Amino acid sequence: MDSLRGQGGIQMLLTAEQEAQQIISSARSLRMTRLKQAKDEAEREVAVYRSNMEAEYQKKIAETSPESVAKRLEEETEAKIENLKESGSKVTSDVVVMLLNFMQSKIEPTRIKERS
Repeated sequence: MDSLRGQGGIQMLLTAEQEAQQIISSARSLRMTRLKQAKDEAEREVAVYRSNMEAEYQKKIAETSPESVAKRLEEETEAKIENLKESGSKVTSDVVVMLLNFMQSKIEPTRIKERS
C-alpha cells in the first residue's frame, strides 16, 4: 500500500511541477508581451518627439535664413519709414508756422532799419 501511495505522491508532485512550469511559462510569455508593447509604445513616443523637434528645428532654420532675416529687416524698415512720415505730417504745419514767424521776425527789424 505504501508503494502505491508513494507512486501517487510522486505522480502528484510531477503534476504539480508541470502545472508550476506552465504557470511560469505563461507568466514569462505575458511579461515578454508587455515588454514588447512597452517598447513599441516608447518607440512611437520617441518618433513623435523626434518629428516635433525636427519641425521646430526646421522652423528656426527658416526664421534665421538670410532671406527671412532680410525680409524681416525690410518690413521693420518700412514700418519705421511709415512712422516717420506720419510724425512728419503731424508736425509739418507747426514747422511752417515756426518758419514764417522766424522769417517775419527777421524781415521786420530790417524794414525798421531801412526806414530810419
